[in-house]
Amino acid sequence: MSSRTTRRNILITGASSGLGRGMAREFASRGSNLALAARRTERLEELRDELLAAHPNITVVIRRLDVDVHEQVFTVFREFDEELGGLDRVIVNAGLGKGQPLGTGYFRANAQTARTNFLGALAQSEAALELFRPRNAGHVVLISSVSAVRGMPRNLTTYAASKAGVAALGEGMRADLAKTGIGVSTIFPGFIRSEINEKVKKVPFIVDTETGCRALAAAIEKEPNKAYVPTWPWAPLSMAMKVLPLSVVSKMA
Repeated sequence: MSSRTTRRNILITGASSGLGRGMAREFASRGSNLALAARRTERLEELRDELLAAHPNITVVIRRLDVDVHEQVFTVFREFDEELGGLDRVIVNAGLGKGQPLGTGYFRANAQTARTNFLGALAQSEAALELFRPRNAGHVVLISSVSAVRGMPRNLTTYAASKAGVAALGEGMRADLAKTGIGVSTIFPGFIRSEINEKVKKVPFIVDTETGCRALAAAIEKEPNKAYVPTWPWAPLSMAMKVLPLSVVSKMA
């Protein structure tokens, strides 16, 4: 695929916090122009000012975006595309980590997670490809999760299922676009400290946000079909998770 010099204009959703914010910092340090979207505009403004102070030669544009408002996704993507003179890469990152065991009275939270993580990713993918298909160029990056590899118990059940849907969406897009100039990468982050899991104390193999986001940016720039990040231990662990008994896999959650 193309080198990072041809992916200068990058859109990141969910950029006000967590992995999105961390990836914005990493790509800014690599000289990329950034289109940053999230619901919390105050935090986007703070991030924009920080990035421009540290990297005055890049352009950073921001928009408020709720990916559950699908019409807004298409509008914001088109505005970003025009403002930056053409997007090269879209990182579909916005998502939720809410969830409770099924049947315990929290359907609303589970439904919200499923809607935002899957339908929101679908809307973003559609909006990105509407821009990329006429050009026969571009790179769509879907942020899934290692939890998507198998069904997960307790609070992770719906989250894992929604991220498995995102992974399947990415694979279908790759198949559909295989003979085009458009790349599609599905990224499976392992446990990286962020606002989604900041209250969870005991998390195996977790890395800090900066380390994790540096690994994410490095993986994305290679434009793989799939990548488990950080590679160690998540690439071998993910392979093991696919074949281990479910009783063993559930203990990892």
